[in-house]
Amino acid sequence: MDEVLLSVNLIWVMLGTILVFFMHAGFAMVEAGFTRSKNAVNIIMKNFLTISLGGIVYFLCGYAIMFGDSVGGIFGTSGFALKGVDDLSFFIFQTMFAATGATILSGAVAERTNIFAYVGVIILMSLVVYPVVGHWVWSGQGWLTDLGFVDFAGSTVVHLTGAVAAFVAAVMVGPRLGKYENGRVNVITGHSIPLGALGVFLLWFGWFGFNGASTLAADPELVPSVIANTFFAAAAGVVATAFYTKFRYGHIDGSLTLNGALAGLVGITAGAANVSIFGSLIIGLIAAPLLVEGVRFLEWKLKVDDPVGAIAVHGICGVWGTLAVGLFDIGGQGLFYGGGFGLLGIQAIGVIATIAWVSVSVAAGLLIIKAFVPLRVTAEEEIAGLDVMEHGTPAYEYQDIFKSSAVRGETFAHRLTHFGKAQNNVQEEQHV
Repeated sequence: MDEVLLSVNLIWVMLGTILVFFMHAGFAMVEAGFTRSKNAVNIIMKNFLTISLGGIVYFLCGYAIMFGDSVGGIFGTSGFALKGVDDLSFFIFQTMFAATGATILSGAVAERTNIFAYVGVIILMSLVVYPVVGHWVWSGQGWLTDLGFVDFAGSTVVHLTGAVAAFVAAVMVGPRLGKYENGRVNVITGHSIPLGALGVFLLWFGWFGFNGASTLAADPELVPSVIANTFFAAAAGVVATAFYTKFRYGHIDGSLTLNGALAGLVGITAGAANVSIFGSLIIGLIAAPLLVEGVRFLEWKLKVDDPVGAIAVHGICGVWGTLAVGLFDIGGQGLFYGGGFGLLGIQAIGVIATIAWVSVSVAAGLLIIKAFVPLRVTAEEEIAGLDVMEHGTPAYEYQDIFKSSAVRGETFAHRLTHFGKAQNNVQEEQHV
């Protein structure tokens, strides 16, 4: 009987591993859909590199720093390249999580970042930034664990970590050309909302493994509760964002409503095993206005250009989800369930510590990367599109006219001029 139970638990965790891996397809589709078509290949390449290189770095060093023998509850020092590690199922499940922080950052600095600088970011996040936060919370030896900090599946460990890194990187890289001109904030629309919607559905689907398999066992009572909470928080996020944008802007905003699902998912991730369905609905409902106003505040007030809204989704809603555990925990620690302010205070400490560590480490890491390669591409490369300029191929057939001339080293203005002449010649031939 014990062997059967072990096998069932193993299958459940491995299924969750596969679902979390599939989430990277969702991240790629969201990022590609919410940005311009001339950068789609670049975005896909970044996402493939993130899970691939990030996984290798995590195997060699990141896992040891996250789960190795602790030094003062700060970081681990054993298990490099899995030396002495026997539980491969837990390792590979954690590996799927590890690259997510860099993926979140990818969306926030899309369309203008040097891909080799981004490779450095993948190494930085997978090697030390994310594993240190993970050690504090999930290693069983970390100082936040000792305080009683609760983050079931990563509202802080994964999402807030990625979002703070994204904020620092977006500030250091700077906004896209044309985003801010003469005191105006220009909207740069994505090229495919349907592609973005597909990405959100893939992420929502994968999130059932992200949260569900974080039980680390096929618990017949806990797993259904976690998955139910995951669904209802996302559903509430969608509905609330749709109605809130209708009230705020006079129409239901498509891209914000899609992000509303992700806002609810990020919000419930910390407390998926600790709250009721009613609590998950409230968490999703409140995540919606936080998302909408957060996007507006970052874009209009702070002038931080985030093409996909990653900082608001994963950062602001990550903070909310982490604090919400201190309000809605049904195990006797939640403020609304007679637990007082104790857990809420501990959750706040974890949030502040994570923001401080990630801000400093990522800023320092980016300065080191900048000493070797520029953080962003040249103005001409950005205008022409990173697909052709960095990868030598367009994502879509109609971009072929730009590909051949870019390879010859012609300027973007020259290409546009000849493109216009070619169109005029075709029209003249048709009239003849």
